[in-house]
Amino acid sequence: MAEKVTDTWISTPKRLLSAARDACLVHIYPTGTAMGSRYPLRDKPLVVGRGDDCDVRITDNSVSRRHARIEHATDGFFVNDLGSTNGTFVNDRPLDGPTELHDGDYLRVGNCIYRYLAGGNIEAEYHEEIYRLTIQDGLTRVHNQRALGEFLDREVARSQRHHRPLSVLMFDIDKFKGINDTHGHLCGDFVLRELAARVNDTVRKEDLFARSGGEEFCLVLVETGCEEAYRAGERVRALVEAHAFRFETTPIRLTISVGVATTAGDPDITPAALLKQADDRLYQAKRGGRNRVCC
Repeated sequence: MAEKVTDTWISTPKRLLSAARDACLVHIYPTGTAMGSRYPLRDKPLVVGRGDDCDVRITDNSVSRRHARIEHATDGFFVNDLGSTNGTFVNDRPLDGPTELHDGDYLRVGNCIYRYLAGGNIEAEYHEEIYRLTIQDGLTRVHNQRALGEFLDREVARSQRHHRPLSVLMFDIDKFKGINDTHGHLCGDFVLRELAARVNDTVRKEDLFARSGGEEFCLVLVETGCEEAYRAGERVRALVEAHAFRFETTPIRLTISVGVATTAGDPDITPAALLKQADDRLYQAKRGGRNRVCC
C-alpha cells in the first residue's frame, strides 16, 4: 500500500502505520506522479510486479507480472527475484538468491528504482529522501537540472563579483537513440548510469556535475579558464571512449561530444547565456564529426 508525497494519500490505520514505519520503499525513478510514493514493509510479503494482484503494481513492460518479493525475517527484510525477465538488482548488482536489504540500498525492478529506508527515524529519513529527489537525478544519482541552475546562478554571480574564470562543459552521448533502438531502454538506462558514475568519480568537490537532459550532462568548473576547461573536456571524452561499457553480455562502444563555454567575470553574462554558449559548441562538435571537444 503506497503513501504519496503528492496530493493523493491512501489512508492507513495508525497502529499499522506505526509498525510499518520501521522500513519502507520509496519510488525514486522514473519521475512523474509515482515519484516519492512510499510503500511500508510489514510482516506480510510484498510482491512487486505488473500483475493486478501485486502489492506494488508497476505498469511498465520492463517489469514482469510477478517480478520480485520482499519478505520479513528475523534479521530484517530480504528481496528475492521471482524468475523475472529483466532481473532484480540491489545497488546495481543482480540477485542470485534471497538478498538482505540495508538502509539506503537502491532496489531496481526493470526500469523502476526504489530506495530502501530502515533507519532509526524512518520519518526523518523519508523527508530527507524527498528533499534529495528535488536536487538529485533518480536514475544516475548525480545532480539534476534544478541543482545545476541554482549552482550556476551562485557561481556566475561570484565570477562577476571577483572577476574570476568560470567554465561550463556540456556533453551528450553520440548516437544515443541508436543504442535505445538496438538494445532497448534498459540498456540505455544502464549506459547513462555507468557513464555518470565514471565521470562523477573524477569531479572535484568544488565543481558540480549534473544530468541536464535525457542523454545530456553538464560540468561546471569553478576557477577554470578556457584552456584548462578544454583539457578537462578532453579527459572526460577520452575516459568515456576508453571505458568498456558492457550491458549483460553485450559490449557497447560509447563516445561523447563536448562543448565548452568560459567567462572571466563578464558583467553582462547570464547563466542561461553561458549554458547556451556551451550548448552551441556542443552542436558544433556534433557537426564536426562527433567524439570531440569544441571550445
